[in-house]
Amino acid sequence: MTAQTDTSGHVTTVYKVTGMSCGHCEGSVSGEISEIPGVTSVKAVASTGEVTVVSEAPLDDEAVRAAVDEAGFELAGRA
Repeated sequence: MTAQTDTSGHVTTVYKVTGMSCGHCEGSVSGEISEIPGVTSVKAVASTGEVTVVSEAPLDDEAVRAAVDEAGFELAGRA
């Protein structure tokens, strides 16, 4: 999936993150990604490894990768 812009001008991107196994993992990943400027919401789901990010503009994949790394997990790419 690629980034999609909705009618409100926000961009939704779904990423694949490996290593998440519980709610604490979801919280760690969500917390780090939400620190990226322009991010308005983050929803991580450990069971699927998917992290849905809504932002004001497309995000730099390297910034997302760094945030996921900081949380202790690995960004596998976009879902």
